[in-house]
Amino acid sequence: MMNFEHCIRCTVCVENCPVFRVNSEFPGPKQAGPDAQRFRLEREKAEDSWVLLCSQCKRCEMACPSGVEPAQIILRAQQRYGKEHPQTATHLLFANNYYLSALGSFTAPIANLIASSGIGKQLLQRIGVSTYIPFPKFLFRTLRNEKNMLTGGRKKVAFFYGCFINFYRPDIGRKIIRLLASMNVDVVLPPQWCCGLPALGNGNITLARHFAQKNAESLSNYIDAGYDIVYTCTSCGLCLLHDYTGILKIPQGKKIAENTYDLHEYIIKLMNEGYADPEFGAVPLKTAYHIPCHLRALGIGYPAQKLMSMIPELKFEIIDDACCGLSGSYGFKKENAFTAIQIGNRAVSLIKKTGMDTITADCGSCRMQLSGLSGMPSFDPAEILCESLRINELTPLKKPNNIS
Repeated sequence: MMNFEHCIRCTVCVENCPVFRVNSEFPGPKQAGPDAQRFRLEREKAEDSWVLLCSQCKRCEMACPSGVEPAQIILRAQQRYGKEHPQTATHLLFANNYYLSALGSFTAPIANLIASSGIGKQLLQRIGVSTYIPFPKFLFRTLRNEKNMLTGGRKKVAFFYGCFINFYRPDIGRKIIRLLASMNVDVVLPPQWCCGLPALGNGNITLARHFAQKNAESLSNYIDAGYDIVYTCTSCGLCLLHDYTGILKIPQGKKIAENTYDLHEYIIKLMNEGYADPEFGAVPLKTAYHIPCHLRALGIGYPAQKLMSMIPELKFEIIDDACCGLSGSYGFKKENAFTAIQIGNRAVSLIKKTGMDTITADCGSCRMQLSGLSGMPSFDPAEILCESLRINELTPLKKPNNIS
């Protein structure tokens, strides 16, 4: 609900906006959201292009004392602007990221060679794609083709793995499948497509709704068959739980929201119910645990932190007051690169002050950005859990040279 009339103009949202902090062209969530909404008229063409500078980190909504949703108001303004103005090449590319990634995976060796070459980077820059951090490597063998793992357990999970794990890090996805199976959980990979967030974030609500409806039909069938839905990407989770019932208006959205869990939240649920009792082994690692903005926006706390606190010899410090700056495709647009780098460097500075050797984050985009800017190794929390439970002996964590 767009309750802009409840805004008391306290500017708390502005104080918590990472984009406003570094980019003077963005007026902040208060002005771009509730203030501007008072004057937006449907019969007039949208001209406030600065709404595109919002990265949709949701920090303004978490900070608002009045329950106003500035990011949601801005998101709707972004959709309207996208419909009424010609789309840039980068907006078109990233809105169709699912198809682009599928093509990149199918041609993985060639696509990776082009993306990492000097000529390839020049071509990308010419169409407006920033190249300040390395692109993730496409993999030919995606998670989509992995087999279901049935243990005969009473718990059944349909794993929504998302585009990042499917096309770039299927190794993490395979570890997660084995992790859940080790807790006597049946794991299936339901037919699925992009959650829709990249299309939504690039002004193509029609395509976003198309992906969402296809996912909803698939996931709804599994819920009816007694499966819980588990996601691992916090941005995918936020889209499934909030955007399907909100801006995308998916009929099955409420059912999906009521039966969908973050991976680590679900493991804690299994433990609290007495269904699983994992024996965590030692992991001698020092890591800065960066909390993704979208994990905070989910409002479920930090479930991975609870699990990591049970692992012997694991030392970590939580960094929850900094956005990574990449925000999915936002930072990969040339016009946003400076903003993304400035925001990211602040997060890296806080991480380095902890004295930790590695970075951990639930979000693949956060790991790309922070690892790319800092040069430090980065991990998904699930990788650390698997290391602790000795599930991933074939592909152990690659620790820095100074870690024994």
